[in-house]
Amino acid sequence: MHRPSGVGVVDKAAAILDALEAGPTSLAQLVAATGIARPTLHRLAAALVHHRLVGRDLQGRYILGSRLGELASAAGEDRLTSAAGPVLTRLRDATGESSQLFRRQADSRVCVASAERPVGLRDTIPVGTRLSMKAGSAAQVLLAWEDHERLVEGLSGAVFTPTVLAAVRRRGWAQSLGEREPGVASVSAPVRSPSGRVIAAVSISGPIERLTRQPGRVHAETVMRAALNLTELVRSAETTSS
Repeated sequence: MHRPSGVGVVDKAAAILDALEAGPTSLAQLVAATGIARPTLHRLAAALVHHRLVGRDLQGRYILGSRLGELASAAGEDRLTSAAGPVLTRLRDATGESSQLFRRQADSRVCVASAERPVGLRDTIPVGTRLSMKAGSAAQVLLAWEDHERLVEGLSGAVFTPTVLAAVRRRGWAQSLGEREPGVASVSAPVRSPSGRVIAAVSISGPIERLTRQPGRVHAETVMRAALNLTELVRSAETTSS
């Protein structure tokens, strides 16, 4: 456990998170591990759950929350986006379609890098564009490997179904036809952290007339290869920095 900072509530919250690093933990076990009084610990844990820094498993035990993963991903965002440029450019050139990199931020997905098709009809998604997590192949990818609770929450009001997400997990890529915008098709694949967690989605998008009504059949292999390339670059950067 870290040396106390002198700010009691922060030190207690840090002690709870440190204790949860070992895995799912009951309230009684947290009390024993941290030495925090049970009523105080219960209040702090509830507040941490509210902010998604702590979660609960199916047995009601406390676990590290999904927000920590999002923050950890954001910490590596510079490495991810700097590596993405050349990968997206090669993907655009190989497919002839605009390419993007999306990251999840709370209940939205944000385009953090892109390479637009230079001429002709194209799907333009500028960097910084915030889109829904309820439609589109990138949303499918960013949701498909989430834990059960967030998966159920994310499917509420979504255009796609649990069956669609099961297929995404099985084959490793997603496609959409007019989900986000009429007439637009897309194909996406996951970028993973060194631990294997999905941290971003690589996508191509364009008019259905050009991508066809089965865009995954035409482009999935190329998009998956780009996503794997970016995954390897992130892993290499992580290894170098450590």
